[in-house]
Amino acid sequence: MNQHFREKQVSITRLDNGFTVSTERMPEVATATLGVWVATGSRHELPHEHGLSHFIEHMAFKGTARRSARQIAEDIENVGGEINAATSIEYTSYTARVLGENIDVALDVVGDILTNSVFEAGEMAREKGVILQEYAAVEDTPDDLIYDAFMETAFGQQPIGRPILGTPETIKSFDEATIRTYLGREYAPGKMALAAAGDVDHAQVVELAQKHFGGLPAVEIRQPESGHYTGGERRLPKKLEQANIVLGLPGLSFKDPNYYATHLFAHILGGGLTSRLWHEVRETRGLAYSIDSFHWPFSDSGLFGIGAGTAGSDVAELMDVTLACARRATEDIGEVELSRAKAQMKVALLAALETPGGRIERVARQLLSWGRIVASQEVVAKVDALTVEQVRAAGRAVLAGAPTLAAIGPIKGLPSLAAVKAELQG
Repeated sequence: MNQHFREKQVSITRLDNGFTVSTERMPEVATATLGVWVATGSRHELPHEHGLSHFIEHMAFKGTARRSARQIAEDIENVGGEINAATSIEYTSYTARVLGENIDVALDVVGDILTNSVFEAGEMAREKGVILQEYAAVEDTPDDLIYDAFMETAFGQQPIGRPILGTPETIKSFDEATIRTYLGREYAPGKMALAAAGDVDHAQVVELAQKHFGGLPAVEIRQPESGHYTGGERRLPKKLEQANIVLGLPGLSFKDPNYYATHLFAHILGGGLTSRLWHEVRETRGLAYSIDSFHWPFSDSGLFGIGAGTAGSDVAELMDVTLACARRATEDIGEVELSRAKAQMKVALLAALETPGGRIERVARQLLSWGRIVASQEVVAKVDALTVEQVRAAGRAVLAGAPTLAAIGPIKGLPSLAAVKAELQG
């Protein structure tokens, strides 16, 4: 082992194979929250593997060489604990929470499911059925389905734009050989981080990590296909009560120097009850029950968007008002709005650090993305330093990009993509 160092209350050790271990002792907390983050997700899949990251996350709880699915659950719950997992575009995580005195149990279970899962054929067949039901539920939920269509359109024909669940065809095709090939390639110790917080002892966690993960072979890390925003449109006319519309524009990576300015622009435009879109579209004109803008950053690209639901008869007016609001914001965002958005952003940042779960997610993601912990003070300083003109300029840069338009429902009044682009760019 090498490269042991400490930043404030967080201790970090990297095992010889590249697996990273971090702990943060919180004396006031009696529980231990821990998780293993893997820097792999849906964008790392090859075409025939579409949906495999999510399927593996589900299968992790279905049995190992030492435990049945029932035993996995019992071993955690017998000590009052809980265990969970999640898959996203760029990460997969496996987390648990137990009393501090039972952290060895939690790490034994998490280590077991990550290194000794058996992928039994019967369990695989049952879980495919579960995921196919999950897929069907999305297909039946317009406000979920439209965001999948939105991503697929914004990043056309690319892994980063594909829905995390996969397709019925790929889900049905998965077998043990496909899973093991993927795990051997993507679950590399150099792109895995174990983070623990609460009633934890660093030396104990490192010893347990060495036991469960130290034997993983160090393999070359494969970089995913770069994400390139394409833009375009996807219209899904359906007989529904409401039209769901998402307008997108190219955003920025979280590593881009202008990321925070773009994030603040999105927040001022549609990030809360005092935002421009909420006030104008919802409160003043009653054109939508909800409307918001967002900025989704990835490691090498990003996506800016505005989402809303409205009656079919209000689609045209909603788009007119939304586009005018966005364009106007690039010209006259003021100091009061900026100050409020900065305060809200800082509260969101710091509130996420008030729970052990929030702390371990932050640390694990930063270690995998940056190779270091980015101090909260560093982020706050960057946010505080932003000026009105920088945020306006970030908005102008966003609106200058090619738009993405995705809509479902009664959308006859939706303007053309060319008309949207012309309106945005004045």
